[in-house]
Amino acid sequence: MTYKMIVLDLDDTLLQDDHTISPRTKQALMDAQEAGVKVVLASGRPTSAMLDIAEELRLKDYGSFILSFNGAKITNCQTGEELFSSTLSPEMVHQLYDVSRSEDVWIHTYVGDYIVTEAGNQYTDVEAAITGLDVFEVDSFVESVNEPVVKVLMLEEPEKLAVVEKKLQEQFAGELSVMRSKPFFLEFTEEGVTKGTSLNQLIGQLGITREEVIAIGDSYNDLAMIEFAGLGVAMGNAPDDIKEKADYVTDTNMKDGVAKVVEKFVLNGAVLV
Repeated sequence: MTYKMIVLDLDDTLLQDDHTISPRTKQALMDAQEAGVKVVLASGRPTSAMLDIAEELRLKDYGSFILSFNGAKITNCQTGEELFSSTLSPEMVHQLYDVSRSEDVWIHTYVGDYIVTEAGNQYTDVEAAITGLDVFEVDSFVESVNEPVVKVLMLEEPEKLAVVEKKLQEQFAGELSVMRSKPFFLEFTEEGVTKGTSLNQLIGQLGITREEVIAIGDSYNDLAMIEFAGLGVAMGNAPDDIKEKADYVTDTNMKDGVAKVVEKFVLNGAVLV
């Protein structure tokens, strides 16, 4: 099998714990691009928080793409054009705010280039550190969201959030996509919008088949693209239930897990048996 696209989650997958790309991983991805393989970034991050990484990998030069907000936006790195965009209505965001109050969890969203929340908390601080976006604390979350937004996050300690996740997946079935990107991040996007569905849209426009795609990730918001791709890869640091659903399990993000996949299946042409 000749693979034509590698789709990469960022945090805890492509990136090391200090949010950098290891030299070995960067070299493998540059070699793949030189060989004509598209490298696509797919993250829960906002688009603006992915541009530095796209620039480091020269995605613009190679005519590649970014899937941001868990697939709610597809951006052409060469032209800056948005090929797809999905949003949540202010009314839905307000409803989610009410739910967050009843479930006693934190909530934030994105307005412009700011993370908007009513009260600072340790989990929003983590998101700010990851994305590089400033946090804007507002008196009224509801009054501050009067236009559509791309996604909403609820945040709390993992054990509690796992319970909330199951409850809200049932409550919003048919209305929203509800999934965790980290143990303490519960993400909400438009129904049917995942990294997997956006990847399907993208390859349809490029004339690439799913069998020609490698998708690599570590968390629950990566599962849709891992299951969709011809070669779905879980990181060594992924939860066991993600690993069980992947076609292949690589090493961790701290041990060049991405590089090892690219070297084996793309640069050396190995076949999964």
